[in-house]
Amino acid sequence: MSLDVIKEVEIDASGRLLVKPGSERFPYIYREAMEVGWDAEGNFLFSPKPREWSYLHWFAQILEAARTQGCELRVSDETRWSNVAPELAEQMSAHAGEMAKLHAVDREQVLARPEAFAARRPPP
Repeated sequence: MSLDVIKEVEIDASGRLLVKPGSERFPYIYREAMEVGWDAEGNFLFSPKPREWSYLHWFAQILEAARTQGCELRVSDETRWSNVAPELAEQMSAHAGEMAKLHAVDREQVLARPEAFAARRPPP
């Protein structure tokens, strides 16, 4: 799994949530069927304008879609927050941090006891 730092999180004029990764590209993200898109011109992941889900939920969805594509996106001190309320930015940052910790624990458990997790994987 690769790691990439999120350069910017933005809510655009049409209400979509945009997440700009540092260097990773996701041209096939639509294949995950998670309603997350990729804008190749602007190099960002995006959600539809929230209807039932909150921006925080969509942020989590975008991170999970990227993870499904093999990349863990992380917030850093350099991540820019454009048109995102400070409280929401804090919640998103905290969520990304918690998910990184959770996935680190998962990796450590698998590395420590791979035989315990091998049975969970479907046969090739």
